[in-house]
Amino acid sequence: MKKIRVLIVDDSAVVRQIFTRELSQDPEIEVIGSAPDPYVARDKIVALKPDVITLDMEMPRMDGLTFLKKLMKYYPLPVVVVSSLTPKGSQLALEALKAGAIEVLCKPGASYTVGDMAVELIDKIKAASKARLDRRPAIGEGVIERKKLYLHKTTNKVIAMGASTGGAQALEYVLRRLPQNIPGVVIVQHMPENFTKSFADRLNELCDIEVKEGEDGDSVSVGRALIAPGNKHMLLRRSGAMYYVEVKDGPLVSRHRPSVDVLFRSVAKYAGANAIGVIMTGMGKDGAEGLKEMKENGAYTIAQDERTCVVFGMPKVAIEYGAVDDVVPLDRIPEALVEKVSG
Repeated sequence: MKKIRVLIVDDSAVVRQIFTRELSQDPEIEVIGSAPDPYVARDKIVALKPDVITLDMEMPRMDGLTFLKKLMKYYPLPVVVVSSLTPKGSQLALEALKAGAIEVLCKPGASYTVGDMAVELIDKIKAASKARLDRRPAIGEGVIERKKLYLHKTTNKVIAMGASTGGAQALEYVLRRLPQNIPGVVIVQHMPENFTKSFADRLNELCDIEVKEGEDGDSVSVGRALIAPGNKHMLLRRSGAMYYVEVKDGPLVSRHRPSVDVLFRSVAKYAGANAIGVIMTGMGKDGAEGLKEMKENGAYTIAQDERTCVVFGMPKVAIEYGAVDDVVPLDRIPEALVEKVSG
């Protein structure tokens, strides 16, 4: 079995040591070296040709974001960004995803144990190693040229979406193309806590609809998308004719918190045939079982197709489970949603 060759780039000797120790315990990963700054990293990348690199954002001599942009221009590689939990760290992480990073991870610290970090880091490296860099959607700045989508009437449906690796860009692509009177949207994107708020706030500035990080009791209403907060599960609930979300702690489900399966199962239970489910790019199988429950309860279900997925993992498993009504390329998902809602 060919191992995933990893280079660790971080100015902290302690972090380099922890990452090397924890990653080396996985039989599928080989740490081939480490670098304290981008200049050393550049030489080691050329000499060692890693499959994946982990990249700190705040380093001496050259910051991680500048290095990432140069790397993506001259020597594209799957990159897992390691960033602090601070607001600045969250913003840098989002900029890194925009610049071409595949995954983001919280830097180990007082609020993030080494054990939790190791499990997540290993998962993200494995996902990044399978990523197709040429499948990231091209997202322009400012006003994007698009066929404007319209809904002639408002309906009481709920749209539930789940994504992981490559999902930040894919979700932005879809949400920026949805009309203001689209039914309420609930989303799980695998992303660390704090990062999800920055992600939601950024999308809120770019989209015609309102986008926010979900809070316990938030209503699921027309023209609003709620993104599950990192490290919390988000579930759909119903009171009379009104939908709202419950945000709660709980164990990892399908190796994740938030979990797409947790959200989709709650949507299956409380929205039934009134729901539309969308499973998008990502590693693993989170969401496949929940999407199958949605379909069995009468929901219409969509999977993103292989050609446009950065990692065709979650959609592939959902298709194999018989959970999917239609397989759709990313650029057709907004239109498919509007058509289905319109009846």
